[in-house]
Amino acid sequence: MKASVGVCVVFVLALVGLGSAIKCYSCRDYTGTCSKIRDCYYDDACVTVHERGGDTYRQCIKYSECEHSTLAEKFPKVSSFKFSCCATDLCNTAPVSVSSRSVVGILLSLALFWWGVL
Repeated sequence: MKASVGVCVVFVLALVGLGSAIKCYSCRDYTGTCSKIRDCYYDDACVTVHERGGDTYRQCIKYSECEHSTLAEKFPKVSSFKFSCCATDLCNTAPVSVSSRSVVGILLSLALFWWGVL
């Protein structure tokens, strides 16, 4: 009896999560830093539009409008762009760039630790 109540509670909580809206970053910038967060509608996705040689736009958009021709209409001043759409919280963040020096430093530290030198 207790197990069936627990299963019902988990099932109801899972259904509540299905209808919830996502959060997206919402800004226009050149540097790739963005901290403004917006609550979107339940049928929205997060979009990132990279203008060639220019700004990056991040915002909520209807998932059905995540196609090049529709985005070209929504951003008429942007002539050449790449875009990506995603449907999880804050998924339109700036890509993390890792310098080759930091990767080499991390690998060297791990190697020294592995051999017991540190």
